Amino acid sequence: MDTIWLTGAEWLAVLRIGLGLWWLESWRHKDRKGWFERGTGIAWAADVAAKHRWSAVRSGFDAVVAPRPRVVAYVVVYAELALGLGLVLGFLTPIALVGGLLLNLLYLTLMIHDWAEQGQNAMMALISAVALFAMAWQHWSLDSALGWF
Repeated sequence: MDTIWLTGAEWLAVLRIGLGLWWLESWRHKDRKGWFERGTGIAWAADVAAKHRWSAVRSGFDAVVAPRPRVVAYVVVYAELALGLGLVLGFLTPIALVGGLLLNLLYLTLMIHDWAEQGQNAMMALISAVALFAMAWQHWSLDSALGWF
């Protein structure tokens, strides 16, 4: 593979780190007080799910999220932080990539009506898949330094 400036593995590391920074920005701009104390994030998602065109999304939200909004708020917020740190540092990278891919697919499904959200989540999911199958933890990662994966 011919590349400019960096090797192919280094460019994949750049892609992985960029995706991690995207997750960290998603975590950084969240109003955590609103999510944790007032339930704003889950209330917004509940409103979106209630109007969703697919009944499976409505019933899935009612079965999984609605009974435990506070727990899910913490899971969502801290999953984004963990994904960002894992990808930037290259720590447990394959796990972070699979987790991010699944979270983006959940977001994409929930926000099927919102073109901006679809684009962001589709691109993040695509980057996760490329980084996973290209093993983007081979360079500039704790996984590589530790000889993992």
